[in-house]
Amino acid sequence: MKICVPITEDGAVDPRWGRAQRVAIADVTGGEVRDWREIEVGWDAQHDQGAEGAHHARIARFLRDNAVEAIAVGHVGPGMHRMLETMQIAIVADLTGDARLAVATLG
Repeated sequence: MKICVPITEDGAVDPRWGRAQRVAIADVTGGEVRDWREIEVGWDAQHDQGAEGAHHARIARFLRDNAVEAIAVGHVGPGMHRMLETMQIAIVADLTGDARLAVATLG
């Protein structure tokens, strides 16, 4: 399963999904992280540029382009939640701590 998680510089789950500066995309199978790619997305700087729908579209393109099946987050707002449901991307919320450990428990 391809899981996207917002991460801090020290590798923890960043509580800011739509304002994340950096995310990781993990390929998780049987509780093991088989691949881990960290990507600077800059959503923190881009969040307030343009309409809310434009920012959601930016994130949707990123998720689609990277074939993400689930996101592991601390929280997402209602608009983002609706968009992710429409895209059929699973949302695992209320995650904290080490991001690699958090996503490993999901696959």
